[in-house]
Amino acid sequence: MEEMPKTYDTAAVEQRMLDKWLEGDYYRRSAGVGDCTVTIPPPNVTGKLHMGHAMDDTIQDTFVRFNRMRGRSTRWILGTDHAGIATQTKVDKKLAAEGISRREIGRDKFIDACWDWTNEYGGFIVEQVKRMGCSVDFSDPHFTMDDDYAKGVRKVFCDWYHDDLIYRGKRIVNWCPHCTTAIADDEAEYKEEDGHLWHLRYPLVEPIDGQDYIVVATTRPETMLGDTGVAVSPKDHDKDKFVGAKVMLPIMDREIPIFSDFYVDAGFGSGFVKVTPAHDPNDFAMGERHGLEKINIFDETAHVVEGYGQFTGMSREECREAVVAWFEEHGLLDHVEDHHHSVMHCYRCDSALEPWLSEQWFVAVDKLKGPATEVVTSGNIKFHPERWTQSYLTWMENLKDWCISRQLWWGHRIPVFYCEDCGWEDALMEDTDVCPKCGGHHMRQDEDVLDTWFSSQLWTFATQGWPDNTELLKGHHPTAALFTARDIIALWVARMIMASTYFLDEIPFHDVVIYATILAKDGTRMSKSKGNGVNPMDLIEKYGADAMRFNLLTLVTNNQDVRFDANIDKKTRELIDSPRTEQARSFVTKIWNASRFVLGNLEGFTPGEPVARTQADAWILSRLARLSKVVMEGISAYQFGEVARELHNFFWNEFCDWYIEFSKASLRAEGEERLQTQRNLVFVLDNALRLLHPAMPFVTEAIWEHLPKVEGEKPALMVAAWPEPETLASWIDPEAERAVGMLCGVVGAVRSTRARYGISPKQELAVVVNAQPENVTVLEELSSQISVMARVSEFAVAAGAPKPAESAAVVVEGAEVYSVLTGMVDFDAERTRLAKEQKKLAGDAAKFSKKLSNPGFLAKAAPEIVEKDRAKLAEIEDQLARVEAQLSELGQL
Repeated sequence: MEEMPKTYDTAAVEQRMLDKWLEGDYYRRSAGVGDCTVTIPPPNVTGKLHMGHAMDDTIQDTFVRFNRMRGRSTRWILGTDHAGIATQTKVDKKLAAEGISRREIGRDKFIDACWDWTNEYGGFIVEQVKRMGCSVDFSDPHFTMDDDYAKGVRKVFCDWYHDDLIYRGKRIVNWCPHCTTAIADDEAEYKEEDGHLWHLRYPLVEPIDGQDYIVVATTRPETMLGDTGVAVSPKDHDKDKFVGAKVMLPIMDREIPIFSDFYVDAGFGSGFVKVTPAHDPNDFAMGERHGLEKINIFDETAHVVEGYGQFTGMSREECREAVVAWFEEHGLLDHVEDHHHSVMHCYRCDSALEPWLSEQWFVAVDKLKGPATEVVTSGNIKFHPERWTQSYLTWMENLKDWCISRQLWWGHRIPVFYCEDCGWEDALMEDTDVCPKCGGHHMRQDEDVLDTWFSSQLWTFATQGWPDNTELLKGHHPTAALFTARDIIALWVARMIMASTYFLDEIPFHDVVIYATILAKDGTRMSKSKGNGVNPMDLIEKYGADAMRFNLLTLVTNNQDVRFDANIDKKTRELIDSPRTEQARSFVTKIWNASRFVLGNLEGFTPGEPVARTQADAWILSRLARLSKVVMEGISAYQFGEVARELHNFFWNEFCDWYIEFSKASLRAEGEERLQTQRNLVFVLDNALRLLHPAMPFVTEAIWEHLPKVEGEKPALMVAAWPEPETLASWIDPEAERAVGMLCGVVGAVRSTRARYGISPKQELAVVVNAQPENVTVLEELSSQISVMARVSEFAVAAGAPKPAESAAVVVEGAEVYSVLTGMVDFDAERTRLAKEQKKLAGDAAKFSKKLSNPGFLAKAAPEIVEKDRAKLAEIEDQLARVEAQLSELGQL
């Protein structure tokens, strides 16, 4: 048997394991009983993967590998999204840098440029996914603009069009003047901004009770050019006399009516609300109710259109300043207030969105939302954590018709055709240049493309042959689970459910797993502009994929915002270090070294079954059996953080720190004792590697290659059998767990006392244990082993045993352990040293507390500085608590 290298070479081993898995075709759909099909949330072809992708992909791969080893028919479907707005923006910028304009080269050549971008970055993303160890089916990748996928998108549009679920209408939409396209409500990002509330005087056409004007309050004075009414609340009876009157709109000299509408909040501003139906969705609704004209004053770039005199051609910001100046000049600016309000921004370019009246395509959602709600309320689809269920249901309850048209070139072009000769219009599955009604040849296709989410809503079934080959869906749809971020529950998850229930009459997945949002170390969002983003590939290069994966899994909790422990160079924006990932790498090293120890002590080994020859054997086999159950149930319930912690505790603490130590004496023996110890070690290590594999595939696969194999074993760990709890259940031994658990507790207590007081491990100590009555006999039977492992000169145990003079106490489960320190420690000197340390730590704690309670410091200091100081204070307070505990203990000695 080839000896394991002394040092684990992360880069070399991980590449070799990747090659092994790919050459073995293990990533394709596996045969099995039951199904585990998962579709990867398709990353956009606009750049590199970020930490959110790394978290999502790690969780998915852990789940997929677990199910593959359990014998399920498993396939993880790979794909990328064309990301209409994002990709078009990127390609626009690239062309602009080359001095080329999209308008100059035309639609066809621009689309070619988008394909070039896709082929470059889409392939790059796939390589990153591969490098993380994700066992997706690379042999059959999908892309939302592929021909077969596009056919499914076209069918959905045509079917919904002919079923009267898609219509064209003139509505207020969220318009991005930079991207020059409509944005769905769910894609808009709200940002709190400091602004103003301008109070403007509108002259009455006819005075009322001696009053010549009314005052309207607005946050957007520039839109008053498009006002066609003024509204008051019907509950505001002081204004009843104004209803039915008219004002002369300043600048425009346009007479507009005053009317009452229940939408108006009488307590806002002056109680008079200017109504601009073409530039506010609520004003649009009031305009519809009261028959107001809808005047669009902006073009697609949010500049004032022709016909507005000096204001024509101005941007929104320029027009605002000019309108306010005009009102002030004409004595019609009543007053101005500071006003904090929420403003919608484009989720891609961050431009402030403009509510804009335009003709768009919409999906009527009323017939879709009912079934999509019922499958969640009935429990057919479950959200994890469960609290996201209500978020989904609330969104569905308030769902409005979905604007699906985008004024872009990159994307699925809307398949509606028009005849310029006879006015015929229809949605078609195939392009046509001849009118089926009049035979004319003056045909044109709609210029707009579909919202990216319209195509990605088909992801679970259009990637599996639909609509042409529905045989592929049988047994593999619904998919097992969808793993995604909370911010696209509405954008993607809900729409996938609506599309699947409509076209397949079944749910797209059984579970929706919402993973944690990865924040920077200072608690802010990771972003390129802030320079606080962490590149997963940098982590892999520095620490290895297994370390990055394992660290990410430990962060999976029910808390949806987790801070990633990484330090970034502010100037170069490169990764300096990640202490938690460093700890995870130490775990990888521990696994390698422990395995190397076991495999290095197999001389004379012959295969055989494990046998609980000693209590330690019974204990570790029992702990292994319990671990298999915990891991299986944890992954099945998507509790990945808990699974990671249990795996770490078993392998590092129980197997490495204790069982291997228990086994060393037996390995030095001869004959049956040594052989059985070898068999037990191999059995436990083998099963532990299987349980670790979904989370840490590279190091476990590399070690498993060196393990002795039974005849007929699988050629790779990733396809080896999972340690099912039922097969290990017979090893569960509560008495052995209790006994060895107490042994470890007592030995650990003595060792921690040595470390605390700086006593040499070679120095023997007298130990007295005050045990609960039911534990006395157990500890008496273990006394010789405790004495050897803890270097104890005298050992006594009794129920109610008194604490000896000059002894340190440590509480363990079921007992108190007293280590006698007489002659070992200079207590006076130790008290003096600790008192001095206490004084220094207390002073440092006071200094940092004062600093962190200073409002001036908190307001001016950078967030990362504040966070660093808080972390330092917590560290000082922890040290202080430990010093004070030792002082308290010494005071009792």
